Amino acid sequence: MFRLTHFLKRLLAPESVRPPKVVTATGPVIVWNLLRRCNLACAHCYSASADRPYSGELSFEECCRVLEDLKQCGVTALILSGGEPLLRPDLFEIAGQAKRLGFYLGLSSNGTLMDPSMAIRIAAAGFDYVGVSLDGLEANHDRMRGVQGAFQRSVAGIRHCREQGVKAGIRFTPTRDNVEDLPRLFEWMDSAGVERFYLSHWNHAGRGKVNRKENADLLATRTLMEWLFEQSRGDLASGSSREIVTGNNDADGVFFLFWIQRHFPDLASRAQAMLTRWGGNASGVGIANIDEQGEVHPDIFWRHHTLGNVRQGSFRELWSNPADPLLAGLRTRPRPLKGRCGQCVHLAICGGNTRVRAYQATGDHWEEDPGCYLTDEEIGYSVR
Repeated sequence: MFRLTHFLKRLLAPESVRPPKVVTATGPVIVWNLLRRCNLACAHCYSASADRPYSGELSFEECCRVLEDLKQCGVTALILSGGEPLLRPDLFEIAGQAKRLGFYLGLSSNGTLMDPSMAIRIAAAGFDYVGVSLDGLEANHDRMRGVQGAFQRSVAGIRHCREQGVKAGIRFTPTRDNVEDLPRLFEWMDSAGVERFYLSHWNHAGRGKVNRKENADLLATRTLMEWLFEQSRGDLASGSSREIVTGNNDADGVFFLFWIQRHFPDLASRAQAMLTRWGGNASGVGIANIDEQGEVHPDIFWRHHTLGNVRQGSFRELWSNPADPLLAGLRTRPRPLKGRCGQCVHLAICGGNTRVRAYQATGDHWEEDPGCYLTDEEIGYSVR
């Protein structure tokens, strides 16, 4: 995840940045798919979920055991996801146990089920943050989500959460059709008091692989990122508390460096040092996924590669398995990359970007990422 607002504040207004919290635990952030069922049919769904029950999902008792195990492993942050997690009848019991154990708790939802009574339950459970997907304005969102009326229900869900004092933000996946919606979507955020925006670049997993033709092209992505940089700069100048982050394309950090070099050349060396410390892609290192059946993956897009199951072993054992070649490769610096990624002079910043896109395109985890929108000249690549 690239925290655009945070980086820009550290460069342009370091006095406004809070000192980092002292963290002693070493566990990754866990995105936990509590179930696969979903009431929508999103074109970019990485789990290809449908509105039907799925077998083999972890029971409540098993979830509680996993929570205890994660606590022992030093994990401090959980994001409960799906499918649509609000469809799980015991969601709030699981959330209550997680809060009793002291986890930071996020909820990733499509927002359509967040009526006033549900928002009250979300607040009572103590969720620290709720992320709701909005893929553009109404027409584009409903088309991408496969259900008419989804946009209005999701927008209402965000409003209901905010009325209960729950911090809520939106998650946006750019496509060929919805990038032009972004300025008006930001206007809506301002009017609704929504202060967090997460741009999730399209990834090639589940229906996201089947429908990848919908993905925004590379030139459109560059234009979009430039717009976000300027938006963040304007937010900082106006005193806005909006937070902009991006994910699933670590070329964003390199492209940000280019932008800093053009607009604030005196800060470029400092920006490069900060971005190098960030290090880009964290799959298999700082983030992990547990799916609905207890399978552990390097992140949410790696459902085709399993490190093991929490039903048979502890998360710590699975996460530290030295025999898994993919996990070892993800944790190698620099990673054993090929093609453009292997020659990239900015590898220390992006970390090799998203390996899932490379695998889905070529069958090789270590080939170049086709989602990188930087030019050959910008990354120092030449055909050998």
